[in-house]
Amino acid sequence: MKKRNFETKIITGLLTAGMILSLTACGSSSKGSYGISDLMDADYSVASNEAAAPEASTYEDGFGMTEGYDSAENTQDTGNTVPEESADTAVADRKLIKTVNMDVETREYDKLLSAVENKVTELGGYIESLDAYNGSTYYSYRSTRNANLTIRIPKDRLEEFQNTVSELGNVTSRSENVQDVTLTYVDLQSHRDALRTEQERLLQLLEQAESVEDIITIEQRLSDVRYQLESMESQLRSYDNRVDYSTVYLYIDEVEVYTPVEEETVWERISTGFVDSLKNIGEGLKEAAIWFVIHIPYLVIWAIVIAVIVLILKKIKKRTKRIRTEEQKKFAEAEAKMQKTLQSTEVTENKKEQEK
Repeated sequence: MKKRNFETKIITGLLTAGMILSLTACGSSSKGSYGISDLMDADYSVASNEAAAPEASTYEDGFGMTEGYDSAENTQDTGNTVPEESADTAVADRKLIKTVNMDVETREYDKLLSAVENKVTELGGYIESLDAYNGSTYYSYRSTRNANLTIRIPKDRLEEFQNTVSELGNVTSRSENVQDVTLTYVDLQSHRDALRTEQERLLQLLEQAESVEDIITIEQRLSDVRYQLESMESQLRSYDNRVDYSTVYLYIDEVEVYTPVEEETVWERISTGFVDSLKNIGEGLKEAAIWFVIHIPYLVIWAIVIAVIVLILKKIKKRTKRIRTEEQKKFAEAEAKMQKTLQSTEVTENKKEQEK
């Protein structure tokens, strides 16, 4: 490792000397041009080497890659083992993003929700989002109130928070995911440091530039470097937040009977099912009574509507019957009159025949 650092310093010194000689030669020329493109390329190479070498050393030392690996002699001395302090440092320096999913049942919804909020504040965390549904037992005796919470907890207090939730409710499901972003984080740090070094060198070149063309070229490159630097710093801050604060997705469901966590025996299932059936019947009767009382206004309105319809139908039927009776009476009178006329006609004809 020391040998590698020494070689890096030699290369850096040579490149720096070359850059100074180029500046001196260009300054003494008649045109006064800096050869700015070549200087910027050389400058970026120097910045990358200077930033990458310390990061590589830190990364290797931080993860158990000690100097004993640089030579066979040192390797024999270490015996292919990692010192305890180096191992502890490696674990401490790892960037781990932890995500936990928990489903919890409770008989005291308000109490559990309040306790969770207080515990989060006590542990130094915060609730990122809360989606609560305050349903009612209108259609079923089983409560429909539930809540979805996205909680951020300091990584050192995550286990304490999980234990507290387990004590307050019935945990029916729990899963934990760990994402190691150490390599990505170290790579971003290396690029960020290289960009910072390049930015400093560009500022120095900008102070020394004389022609407008060189100033414009340097400022364009400086703008690109600043944009990349801000982007990488933003990514690093995002990783720091996700590493320092673990994410807990908590689902709270209010119930009257807890879901058994352990598997039940046959007789336990039979007894539980029988009791549940009786409870369902009782709750069904209760819900029917509640439904009836709640819907009394609707039932009264429907009763009035039905009564009005019945009265109207009765009137229509009565009127129809009266009209039919009158028509039958008129028809009978007309028929009687016609028969009387026929009889009179027959009598007249008989008299005429007798007279003849």
